[in-house]
Amino acid sequence: MRATVMHNTGDVRIENVPDSVIQKPTDAIIRVTRACICGSDLWPYNLGPAAGGQRMGHEAIGIVEEIGSDVHRVRKGQVVIMPFANSDGTCMFCEEGLPTACVHLNFFGNGGDMEGAQAEALRIPNADGTLYPLDVDADDPLMPSLLTLSDVMGTGHHAAVAARVARGHTVAVVGDGAVGLCGVIAAKRLGAEQIIIMGRHADRIALAKEFGATDVVSERDDAAVQRIMELTGGFGAHSVLECVGTEQSIATSMAIARPGGAVGRVGVPHYQVVPTADQMFFKNISVAGGPAPSRAYIAELLPDIMEGRIDPGRVFDRTVGLDGVPDGYRAMNAREALKVMVRP
Repeated sequence: MRATVMHNTGDVRIENVPDSVIQKPTDAIIRVTRACICGSDLWPYNLGPAAGGQRMGHEAIGIVEEIGSDVHRVRKGQVVIMPFANSDGTCMFCEEGLPTACVHLNFFGNGGDMEGAQAEALRIPNADGTLYPLDVDADDPLMPSLLTLSDVMGTGHHAAVAARVARGHTVAVVGDGAVGLCGVIAAKRLGAEQIIIMGRHADRIALAKEFGATDVVSERDDAAVQRIMELTGGFGAHSVLECVGTEQSIATSMAIARPGGAVGRVGVPHYQVVPTADQMFFKNISVAGGPAPSRAYIAELLPDIMEGRIDPGRVFDRTVGLDGVPDGYRAMNAREALKVMVRP
């Protein structure tokens, strides 16, 4: 079968790899019908993948082709969402709604023996706890939005939940990538009154406004903080959604949160220490977040997609086959594409 393998910085190839096979009774094999390239995939693209080459991709919708003897909740032929994290669905953390802390946790496309979703097929460990069956056809028009439930819509929602977004709140979203835009959707869905998108790309800003953003801040650093203060009466935002993961973005987030406010950080952190600890302390700012428990959020978010209340699939602005994946990485890295869908 064919799959995406990253060998070095900027070196993405489509290669023939061994077919995915059942290894444990709790495994399933899915044939991938939709996958995508994530903004977090650009970190290894720019900084280097796992040693020896890395199978890429952690977001997918597929059709179950095979199941192990101990798989009971999914069946062959079902259309399923594959969240980015593998979880058993039965441990105490899964039962508490935090499958990204599962005792059997692993991340797809993260190197090692975990296969990637930018491929024709892949093995799903702990299939009963990981996969979410859908009662739709594989070519349903809602597929782009359903695909976002594997990661970016769940992650944007997690940022909003961690930042304690509530009705009437002022929310600032740091980052205009796909996760940030889904954070705008999530903030609007939870009743925020003022939603400030922080970004510089005209096409993304336009989409953010359609999703519910009320204000735009394109400045950075101190100028961005000053502008946020102007927009919030000098107090800052109740809730800040940090969707980037750099030291600059987290420092800005701390500076623009109002006293007693909260920061939900979901950008994979590329810093060792959260800056401005004294500011966090004296402003009583709460900081929460981490890898989104997307599997746990699907049941809550799915009805809004199926009934047309939200349309996060609009973050996809380019679709490629497997052969187009390397150029998809290039385009996203060059900011020529927001988020690339893959149809193997």
